[in-house]
Amino acid sequence: MQLLFGKSKWEMGETPLDPFLQRAVADGFDAVEVFIPGLAETPEVAAAMIRDNGLELIAQITTEGRTPSDHLDCLRSRFTLAARTSPRFINSHTGRDHFAFADNVHVFEEATRLSHQTGIPITHETHRGRPLFAAHETLRYLEAVPDLRLNADFSHWFCVHESDLSDQPHNVAIAIDRSHYIHARVGFEEGPQVGDPLAPWIRPTLDRFLSLWRRILAARRAEGWTSFLITPEFGPPPYLPCHPQTGQPLGDAWEINQGFHQFLKQTLASAPCQNPD
Repeated sequence: MQLLFGKSKWEMGETPLDPFLQRAVADGFDAVEVFIPGLAETPEVAAAMIRDNGLELIAQITTEGRTPSDHLDCLRSRFTLAARTSPRFINSHTGRDHFAFADNVHVFEEATRLSHQTGIPITHETHRGRPLFAAHETLRYLEAVPDLRLNADFSHWFCVHESDLSDQPHNVAIAIDRSHYIHARVGFEEGPQVGDPLAPWIRPTLDRFLSLWRRILAARRAEGWTSFLITPEFGPPPYLPCHPQTGQPLGDAWEINQGFHQFLKQTLASAPCQNPD
C-alpha cells in the first residue's frame, strides 16, 4: 500500500494559495488539505491550481452555528461548496460536543447522505469541541451511524482522557476499524501537541502513536486499499508552544511538519504494518 503525505495550509494562515502550493510541492508532499470556505478563489479555480501543481486535494470544512439546525444548514452549504472541487475526499469538523446525541447523529447521517449522493467520501475529525472528542463518545456514534468514517487525530484523545488510550482497547479498536485518514500529530496527557515530536524525551509517546497509526494502515491494507493519506498536522501558535513572557513561538510549524513528514515517510514505509496490540 502506497503512503501519500498531505500538507495542511493551517499554519500559513492568510498566505495566498499559490505560494503555499509551490512550497508544498518543493517539500515533496503528495496532497494538500485546504479549508475551502476560507479561500479567496472559487472552488473550481482552487482545484485547478492544486491539480496543475500535481497535488491531490483534501477539502476541509467545518459546521458552525448555535443550534443543531444551524449545523445542518452549514453542512449542506459547505459540503456543496467543497464538492465543487472534486476532492479525493472531504474532511469535516462536524457537530458540537454539547449537542444532544440524537441531534449530532442527525448531522452525521446527513453527511453520509450527501456523501452517497455525490460519491465523495467524507471523514469526520476526532477533535475536542466536537461530538467525537473522546474515545468512548465516538464509539456511541460509530455504533449509531454505520457509515461514519473517521479522520484519526488521536492527539485530542490523549489530552481529553489524560491517557495514552491503552486503558480503552475496545473503543480504540473500533475507531481504528473506521479510520480512513490520519492527522499525524503527537499529543500528550496535558495537551494536544508536543513542541517537537522527534525530541528524545517524547520518544515513548511517539512510539505509542506509531503503534496506533500502523494498526490503521494494517486494517486498510487488509481491506485491499492501494494507497492511504497521512497529513502531519502540527499547528501554529497557540498550538505551538510559545515563550511564556513574549508569546514568541518556540519553533516553526512548517519545519516541524516537514521534518515529521520525512520521518514518517521513512519509518512507516520501512516497518511492517502490524497489529502490535
